[in-house]
Amino acid sequence: MPVVIPGVTPSKELREQLEGKTVLLSFSRGKDSIAAWLALREAGVQVKPYHLYLVPGLRFVRESLEYFASHFGLDAPILDLPHPTLFRWLNELIYQPPERCPVIEAAKLPRVNYEDINNWAREYYGLPADTWVCDGVRATDSPNRRMAIKSYGPINEKMRTQKVVWDWKVADVRSMIDRHATRLPPDYLWFGRSYDGLDLRFTAKLRTYAPDDYERVLQWFPLAPLDSIRASL
Repeated sequence: MPVVIPGVTPSKELREQLEGKTVLLSFSRGKDSIAAWLALREAGVQVKPYHLYLVPGLRFVRESLEYFASHFGLDAPILDLPHPTLFRWLNELIYQPPERCPVIEAAKLPRVNYEDINNWAREYYGLPADTWVCDGVRATDSPNRRMAIKSYGPINEKMRTQKVVWDWKVADVRSMIDRHATRLPPDYLWFGRSYDGLDLRFTAKLRTYAPDDYERVLQWFPLAPLDSIRASL
């Protein structure tokens, strides 16, 4: 049975509230966001997905987005936008050599947040400003997420966001994905989870399984291999 947290709405009721509506879906390519998309579709909700990339131009990310666009019967590619973390990494000069720092600082890149992203996606799809943005965040995914949902609930009226599978367990997610014969991206074979950083957990596997994408990461973050030194200390 799904976990029950007193005082918040079960995720099935969330999807029923959205039936017949068009929503945005923040789609990470991870198993939970895949399950959220499938659950929304089963509930008769029209889904307009967008994906946030951490590093521009990774081939394995592009190919998996192409697969999901085909699998879900979209007539256009999935909207791919820069993740707020990418702007933060660049603004904070993460893994940048000294000669690049003045160039990045001179660029004065914006400080982007999720509200900005959601508004960009609404504008791209021509949706009204009050369109709901859904995601696949689950309470049991981590203690911090469980505490946040317990404290604030799965719905944020101000931001117009809903966590539509918040009370699902991993078994619920796997059952939904298996029932629809949906493939997980290669991230799960390589990293055991969706791609989520520049540290050795990800770069070492990319170097082995997707060397072209590893080189792409180094184009943007040349000093990322230094994490292997830190890991050895």
